[in-house]
Amino acid sequence: MRLSTVILPVRPWHSGGRDEWLRAEQLGFHTAYTYDHLSWRTFRDGPWYGALPTLAAAAGVTGRIRLGTLVTSPNFRHPVTLAKELMSLDDLSGGRFTLGIGAGGQGFDATALGQTPWTPKERADRLGEFLPLLDRLLTEPSVDAEGAFYSAVEARNIPGCVQRPRVPFAVAATGPRGMRLTARYGQAWVTTGDPKIFETGTPEESREALRLQLEQLGKICAEAGRDATELEKVLLTGFTPDRGAPLESLDAFVDFAGRHIELGFTEIVVHAPIPDSDFASDPAVFERIATEAPAQLAGVRPA
Repeated sequence: MRLSTVILPVRPWHSGGRDEWLRAEQLGFHTAYTYDHLSWRTFRDGPWYGALPTLAAAAGVTGRIRLGTLVTSPNFRHPVTLAKELMSLDDLSGGRFTLGIGAGGQGFDATALGQTPWTPKERADRLGEFLPLLDRLLTEPSVDAEGAFYSAVEARNIPGCVQRPRVPFAVAATGPRGMRLTARYGQAWVTTGDPKIFETGTPEESREALRLQLEQLGKICAEAGRDATELEKVLLTGFTPDRGAPLESLDAFVDFAGRHIELGFTEIVVHAPIPDSDFASDPAVFERIATEAPAQLAGVRPA
């Protein structure tokens, strides 16, 4: 089981931000991710820094921990410029970068460039074109493409990624279209659970919804000729009916994580504490989870 963390880009680099990334490595987390947004929900009126520059800075002060976005979306990105930045981040990190990517949603990112918010179908259509083009841009030295939404003319990415054939893609998807993209292009699959039961559901209902998602992913992979066991299955916590309860104690987290590992998840991601926010938690408990939970969960296997 991999235990990873999300560090939201809300602290200035020289006033706590740098130390937080260093501490994540010291605590032994597998990966430290950050959200790739222009702003996000309750943090809208406070500090919020850019994901890719933050990850570049983190690459320069760490040496072991993997780094990544969770997740990037087409809302304000273009495959051509993003590919160049990803290739550079992979180089800066010495091949430690993972791209979390999804269709995005409504919110600040969806309108910051002046566009009308896309419907769920439009977001899925765009991701369906964005991801294949990004795959080409990161694996071919020069790309020409003309699509309905994204085009490239002699877009060059030489020498390519440190990781071969390219940086890994962790695709966030809960529906069949996104899961088909995962089966075709992903090295990992990401979910936050079933948003329809976040407010009113129970932990038991959430686990059943996740079991059905994993089952659907397995079927779609089989249809695509892909072995679903090749994919890492990543659960980003904090968005199931349990909310912050798993971070209330070491025992609570071990119970929560163990139940989800038994479902088939191979990576659990927890948010680094942010006081007075939706992600407030006890830093001492968070550090115990990072340092003690992996050993306690080592023997847990999918049921």
